[in-house]
Amino acid sequence: MTVKRLRGLLLLPLALLAGCHLALISPSGDVARQQSDIMIITTAIIMLIVGPVLVAIGVIAWRYRSSNKNARYDAHWDHSPQLELLVWAAPVLIIVAVGAITWIGTHQLDPYRPLDRVAAGKPVAADVKPLEVDVVSLRWKWLFFYPQYGIATVNQLAAPVDVPIHFKLTSDEMMDAFSVPDLAGMIYTMPGMQTVLHAVINKPGQYPGFSANYSGAGFTDMRFTFEGMSQQDFDQWVAKARDGGGALDIQAYDQLRQPERNVPARSWASFEPDLFRRILERCVLPGETCMSETMAAGGHAGHAMQDMPGMHEGSAAPADAATPAGTQPAATH
Repeated sequence: MTVKRLRGLLLLPLALLAGCHLALISPSGDVARQQSDIMIITTAIIMLIVGPVLVAIGVIAWRYRSSNKNARYDAHWDHSPQLELLVWAAPVLIIVAVGAITWIGTHQLDPYRPLDRVAAGKPVAADVKPLEVDVVSLRWKWLFFYPQYGIATVNQLAAPVDVPIHFKLTSDEMMDAFSVPDLAGMIYTMPGMQTVLHAVINKPGQYPGFSANYSGAGFTDMRFTFEGMSQQDFDQWVAKARDGGGALDIQAYDQLRQPERNVPARSWASFEPDLFRRILERCVLPGETCMSETMAAGGHAGHAMQDMPGMHEGSAAPADAATPAGTQPAATH
């Protein structure tokens, strides 16, 4: 094989990758970039041990092949302090280095931790307020509330560049995973629970967003576009969403939550003020009891039982005449 042809084969993978946008390697958001740096540094450190091992396998296999009669063979060799030190010390140092980088990075990039910078060497200004976005995963679409602007959208998300974004996320019925690789790492959404994500986008553009957790037949269609914009373009985007008209009230949301695939992007000029809270507490429709009310009622019942004669902390409940003999009350969690 000629040198020219070999060079072409080596450059072929790079040529193929040149046309791809590798969000995990070169993202457009500061949080995702820091995560990418940790991944690249960790991989490089691990390769310090993996690389020599792979090379050593080839060298040993070649040197001690059956046809090599000049290879030295010592049938009584069983130990080498230098080799033992190398075999054990190198992996230990690798583990310590990778563990330290991972531990520090995990705490610095905790999704619940507010951002202290929007880019390298660019701290968050004291007078800058994060963009608040409430996220609800539905079957099979994404619903976004902008409480600061009073608008709601489906399958379209936008934010100004270099402005911190504070996401609060929940789900209507099933467990999903909110993922915009250019923005930050994925985070799960769960019914009746709220997760939090802080992120920022640094470059204008359109970036893919999707669900990273299987949630049924329409999972592959559960995608949206995240747009990074200048502040002026974002203001125009908000104005356009308001011009879309309509209000996302309880009835409209009940219709929206029905399973549907390939849902086109749309917006509402307003939404029910406490709709996100009611979705989170699973009491959207009239007559449904909110989780906070249920827990509050359970707490009052617990205090009432503690006030009963003979009921003390850590003691068993007194016998109830209404409970049939040989049965126990059901345990609560």
